[in-house]
Amino acid sequence: MFGLESGIFILLFIALLAACFFEFINGFHDTANAVATVIYTKSLKPTQAVVWSGFMNFIGVLTGGVGVGMSIVNLLPVELLIEQNAYNSIAMVMAMLISAIIWNFGTWYFGLPSSSSHTLIGAILGVGLGYALLPDNELGIAAVNWDKAKDVFTGLLLAPLIGFTLAILLMFVTRNALRRDLRKAIFSEPKKDAVPPTWIRWVLISTCTLVSFFHGRNDGQKGIGLVMLILIGVLPSYFAITSDSEFRKLDGEIRQIDGIVSKIDTSGLGVGDKILVSKLHENIHFLQPIVANPEKDTTSKLVVRGTLIKISKDVKSLLNSENINLSSKQKVDLANLATKEEKGLRKATDYAPFWVVLMISLSLGFGTMIGWKRIVVTIGEKIGKTHLTYAQGASAELVAAATIGLASGFGMPVSTTHTLSSGIAGSMVASKGVKNLQSGTIKNIALAWLLTLPVSITLSCGLFLLFRWMAN
Repeated sequence: MFGLESGIFILLFIALLAACFFEFINGFHDTANAVATVIYTKSLKPTQAVVWSGFMNFIGVLTGGVGVGMSIVNLLPVELLIEQNAYNSIAMVMAMLISAIIWNFGTWYFGLPSSSSHTLIGAILGVGLGYALLPDNELGIAAVNWDKAKDVFTGLLLAPLIGFTLAILLMFVTRNALRRDLRKAIFSEPKKDAVPPTWIRWVLISTCTLVSFFHGRNDGQKGIGLVMLILIGVLPSYFAITSDSEFRKLDGEIRQIDGIVSKIDTSGLGVGDKILVSKLHENIHFLQPIVANPEKDTTSKLVVRGTLIKISKDVKSLLNSENINLSSKQKVDLANLATKEEKGLRKATDYAPFWVVLMISLSLGFGTMIGWKRIVVTIGEKIGKTHLTYAQGASAELVAAATIGLASGFGMPVSTTHTLSSGIAGSMVASKGVKNLQSGTIKNIALAWLLTLPVSITLSCGLFLLFRWMAN
C-alpha cells in the first residue's frame, strides 16, 4: 500500500503492536487508581468496576486531544523528530517502548503502584541522551529539550504533593461540615460485606468515573504521541504534517506571524536575538509558497515539519528575551500563533488521525479490564493500616480527578498512580495521623518512584545506542 520494503513493513507492524501493548499494560497497571475505592467500599463488584472504568478510559482517550502526548514527544531534539532514516526512527521508538514496557510490567508484577508517565518520560529522555552521545552529534547534552523537561517534571512533582495535601484538607472540611449521623456513616470503617448507603455509593461511583475518564484523557494521549512518532518516522509523506486541505488553512497564521516579526526593531537586540529574527524570517518565507499551494509541494514533508517546529521553538526563545520590543498584545498573539500545542502553526504537527486515537482507546480500555487485582490490593489494603472508609475513598478520588483533569487541560502529563496513591495516604494521615500508614508499603512506593526515572533513562539510552548501531 505504501510501497514499503518488507523489512520496514515488518518493523513498522512490530512497533505499532508494541505501542498498543504499552498502552494495554498502562490500562491494567493504572486501573487500580480508579477502581480500588469502589471495590473496597463494596460500591461496585470488581467486574462491574473494571468494565465501567475501561469504558470511561476509552471515552477519555477519544475526547482528549493530543496536547499531553505532544508535550512529552517534544522532549526529543528537533533533529531526532525529523530523522530521515526510517530504521533509525524505529530504533528510537522501540528503545522507548521496550524500556517502558519492561519497567511497567515489572512493577505491576510486584504489585507496586509505579507511574507509567514517569516511565515513558524517562524512556524519552534516555533516547535524547543516547542521541547526545552519538559521535556525529554536535549538540551534546543540549540535544534534550531541557525547557520542556522542566515543565514536565514540574507537573509530575506537584501532582502527588497536591493530591496528598488536598486529600487531608478535604477530609478535614468534610468532617466538620457534615451532621454527626452522616459523619459517622462515612468516616467509620465499613462493616464486613456491608453495602454503603445509596448516596455514598453514587458519590464513589462518580469519583471512580471521573478518575477513569481523566486518566484516559491524560495517559491515553501518550500512546497517541508514540504511535504518531512511529508513523512520522516510517511514513513521513503521509503523516509528518496534517492533510493538504488542513495545511492550506495555515496561510493566514503564517502571514500574521510574518507581520508581527517584521515589526521587531532589531537595532537594539543582541547578536543571539538578531539571529533568531533572521532565522524566523527565513523559515517563514520558506513556508509561505508551500502553504499557499501544498498540492504542488515537492519538498520533503519532514523538512516542512522541521521548519514548523523550529519556528515554534525560535518564537518561544525570542519571547523569553527581555529585549524584544513588541507590545503585550503582539507577544500574546505571537505566542498563540506559533508556540501553543494544537493551536496556530502547531495544528499542522500536533494531530492524529481518528484511527490512531481509536486504536489507543481500545488498547487502554481493554487493558483496564485485565490484570487489575495486584495493584488494587496494594492501594486498598497496604497503604494504610485501617480499612478504607467511604470518606477516604471519595476524597482521594475526587482530588485525583480534579488534579488530572486540570493537568490535561493545560497539556501537562501527570502520574495518575502517584496522585491517587498520595491522596489515599493523605486521607489515612487525616484520619489517624502518620502512624496510620504502613511504612513498608510507603517505602516500596517511594523506592519505585525514585528508581523509575534513572532505570528507564539508562535502559532506554542503552537500547537506543544498540538499536541505532544495528540499524546502521
